Amino acid sequence: MNSRLPRFLGLLAAVCCGVVGAAVEPMWTAKSGPWGDLEVRTVYLEPPESLLAVVAKPSTVTRWTFEQTTPAAVRETLAKAKVPEAVIERLFSPVRLVTTGNSVVLLPEVADLEAISPEARGALYLELAKCPANEYQRDPVYILGGDVDDWMQGVALTPAQQALFRRLLWKRGGALVFSDVQALLGLAKTPDEVNAVFRSITRVRSLVVELRLPLTADRKAFIGYWTSGQEDSSRLAFIKAITERRARQTVDITHFLPPLIRQRAYTFPEMELGLKGRFPDCHWTSLNFFNATPKDVYLDTKLAAEHLLKDYEVVDAPYRFGDVLCFLDEGEGLHTCVQIADDIVLTKNGDSILAPWALMQLKDVDSIYRRSPNTRIQGYRLKK
Repeated sequence: MNSRLPRFLGLLAAVCCGVVGAAVEPMWTAKSGPWGDLEVRTVYLEPPESLLAVVAKPSTVTRWTFEQTTPAAVRETLAKAKVPEAVIERLFSPVRLVTTGNSVVLLPEVADLEAISPEARGALYLELAKCPANEYQRDPVYILGGDVDDWMQGVALTPAQQALFRRLLWKRGGALVFSDVQALLGLAKTPDEVNAVFRSITRVRSLVVELRLPLTADRKAFIGYWTSGQEDSSRLAFIKAITERRARQTVDITHFLPPLIRQRAYTFPEMELGLKGRFPDCHWTSLNFFNATPKDVYLDTKLAAEHLLKDYEVVDAPYRFGDVLCFLDEGEGLHTCVQIADDIVLTKNGDSILAPWALMQLKDVDSIYRRSPNTRIQGYRLKK
């Protein structure tokens, strides 16, 4: 099979989902600027079946793992989070409590999950997120924009699963999220329903952004913005041609992206990209933005950071096309993404094979990576 076919099918599915979702969340217009007048819509990207087939599915048994602790300390943690006392007592019954060395594992059932308030769930799950074993507390399903109805458009969950999903949502900072994937899988009655759950929770919300023509922005400023002042840009001919159009039409802004990123936008990594030991992440994406050929040295986080500090200059907002935006918290780099236009950025959220290259609003990326009130965004611009 042509290796590009699954990526094409994934984009086609996303466009179809976007048409359905348009009735719920219509097109909006970005703030005007040198980038022109942009129309924005949402789509949901689904991993192709070829990727889902090779990714291990979660168990149907919910497990809460607490490391380097004792049963007494865990009980105190649950009480502090305001988990109901009746639930705590059930969790500490012999069949629900497993201790191994310095680890404590609790096995809640669906009724226990439903008995916990959203506020208590948020407090408890933030504690669980500190342990890598609690995968979906650490990396939950994000309902970007907080619109559950929009997220539900196009999902293949059963009515019972959809209802459970809504009941078990919680807030992580300013974001609405879901973590109880095992509970959803427990309601699946057939292999197809299991696949439908996994396909639903791995969907990623992205943006489709189109330039509205004829151009109303200053032509010189428009060309300078999308080429980042690179007069030898391979995109220059097309960008100049667009400014001459007088007919009313729209053009997808992915045509303005550098070739490497244009090829990757709206796609999931192919299996062969993991042959270097890990799949591309946010830093690989950000630092290769203008490169014709990707440099895999940026898979090394330390080397990526060294390159950013050496070859980029620190800049403040307003940011320009291609600027790298770095989320920092107490000196630690949490994430990088790339400025596209207005509040729209290109991002790859993690090095998972199930993390696509997507266009998102910066506020949505912020809701994912903001670790504390001290988290801030610093811009970096490639030196000329």
